[in-house]
Amino acid sequence: MLTLLSPLHAIAARRGDGLRPELINLLERGANALSAPGESKMSREQDNKGLVGRWFDGFWGNPWNPQIIDELAAPDVLLQYSLHEPRRGREDVRNFMMDFRAAFPDLKFWGAADLIAEGDYVVGRWEGGGTHTGPAFSDFLCGSLPAASGRKMHFTGTTVLRVQNGMIAEEIGLDDGVTALQQLGILKAA
Repeated sequence: MLTLLSPLHAIAARRGDGLRPELINLLERGANALSAPGESKMSREQDNKGLVGRWFDGFWGNPWNPQIIDELAAPDVLLQYSLHEPRRGREDVRNFMMDFRAAFPDLKFWGAADLIAEGDYVVGRWEGGGTHTGPAFSDFLCGSLPAASGRKMHFTGTTVLRVQNGMIAEEIGLDDGVTALQQLGILKAA
């Protein structure tokens, strides 16, 4: 704080008027808020990365943990990827994942790079996929699979998650859906 106030005092002294007490109080309050233990930006970003790491492991890993949704997702969580309709709320997200995993029992995604955090946002690169050995699956936006097609998909993507009040509020991903749909035989190459 002294490093900030000293130049301001010097400027005010040259002008001959000094710093107003209100400005000094305001600057001191701001400096104290920034240096409060447990409230640093780095600590919050590390906490957010830890939360997202747990989410990726429990939600997208195999085996998956259905309870992770109630534990880490906000009640009105948004899950949005290019291959599927957006999902809103814990129950909608849970139903989506249960159907996805029934169709692809070996479904698994994993991190392909370190997580990057800035404020409330965490970005992760991933890869993964699975084999369709379960029931018919019609959740893709542009097609469906008959039961137990045996088709495999392996693709990559990048996801941006927003953390709010220690919970996953949004997971919005950009995936290589064209690759996955071609591998599954839903989209034919030109």
